[in-house]
Amino acid sequence: MSKEIRLNAFAMNCVVHQSPGLWRHPRDRSTEYTKLSYWTELAQTLERGKFDGLFLADVLGPYDVYGHGPDAALAGAIQIPVNDPMLIVPAMAQATRHLGFGVTSNISYEPPYTFARRMTTLDHLTEGRAGWNIVTGYLDSAARATGSMQQTAHDARYDQAEDYMELLYKLWEGSWEDDAVLRDRAGGLYTDPAKVHSVSHHGSHYRLDAIHLSEPSPQRTPVLYQAGTSPRGREFAARHAECVFVSGPSAKVLAPRVADLRRLTAAYGREPDTLKIFALMTVILGETEVAARAKYDEYRSYVSHEGALTLMSGWTGVDFSTLSLDEKVRHVTNDAGRSAMDNITRGDPDRIWTVREVAEHVAIGGIGPVLIGTPAQVADRLESFIVETGVDGFNLAYAVTPETFQDVVDLLVPELQARGRYKQDYVPGTLREKLSGVKGGHLPSTHPGARLRHVPVTVAAE
Repeated sequence: MSKEIRLNAFAMNCVVHQSPGLWRHPRDRSTEYTKLSYWTELAQTLERGKFDGLFLADVLGPYDVYGHGPDAALAGAIQIPVNDPMLIVPAMAQATRHLGFGVTSNISYEPPYTFARRMTTLDHLTEGRAGWNIVTGYLDSAARATGSMQQTAHDARYDQAEDYMELLYKLWEGSWEDDAVLRDRAGGLYTDPAKVHSVSHHGSHYRLDAIHLSEPSPQRTPVLYQAGTSPRGREFAARHAECVFVSGPSAKVLAPRVADLRRLTAAYGREPDTLKIFALMTVILGETEVAARAKYDEYRSYVSHEGALTLMSGWTGVDFSTLSLDEKVRHVTNDAGRSAMDNITRGDPDRIWTVREVAEHVAIGGIGPVLIGTPAQVADRLESFIVETGVDGFNLAYAVTPETFQDVVDLLVPELQARGRYKQDYVPGTLREKLSGVKGGHLPSTHPGARLRHVPVTVAAE
């Protein structure tokens, strides 16, 4: 039996996420991002389509590599203005019952102790539907905004992340025992102090001696997402991630990365198929192929190529404003994100991209493929993509919001369901239980975080 295809919606608490210029489309509602109703209605649409989750990206600095400043990003609303992704989640959780929420937060700029409490709070308020996308950053502007001259070197950020994760596991898994909270009204005892333990951590980057401030949430540790697929990023994902977001322009580029992620996961003693891998994808749907093509052509009339190059400059650390449109893109290694540059310079040895081709490709949906056609045609290509790459599902970016997601829910989901490739309904439980079937919703025993769980000491009777 073919495995179930999983879907996340890919969005951001801003106007322009991955399709620069499309905010000007008359049916696009992304300029309403500051209204809670925009987000609650989107969440309800996604739940109607049985999406696994809403994956919320985030950045902490402006895209200021293109043209050596933020003007292009500001003029085109390229991921700025951008609001906090976490604050919209409780409202969406209140409006839904099953939809999961993956929130991006950067370990480079978030103190672990206070972040641990915020994620526990979010897991409580969503009744166990919270996930965290672990990122280490790629914008020097974010480092400057938080007091540094520039960001830490790429691989050193992952060394810092390892220490960060160990500390968080100690707080989430080891500080409070499962039965520490008694809520004993008659006896006047809310928490048994003997079952709450101080965390002592003296690592290479972080030091802490404290108890976790929050009582255990349904999942304790939120579902762990990770999006970096550089060699160092894949090592980190294989050790910690439960879901990985990969992006690339073709199956040919992604297949070896997915295989390496599975291999590394097994090397860390984890079952490789438990790692859920989602590929970036954008789909443009119509009742007929002609209608889908017409919709795509309409969308293309609103794209901003400058906006696309502004995004790509931020992702790669290369100022594309200094290159001619017909210039070939050459590989550069720096401390920005590695995956986006690898996608166009190393992913497919048979193709050399020009700046113009990069701008055309990124203009709708970012660096991922764009599929255009009827529900049956798109479903065929999604199934083939899974066979060719080994991914489990897709992070679906939008061209026009909420129209792109409404089309997926109304047209594509019924086609996938009819093929037996998509859930008819949600399974009960937390986000972790829905994604992996782990009973009880806590980290599985093979995960490194579970090894830091507090084990009660049994005292033998005399």
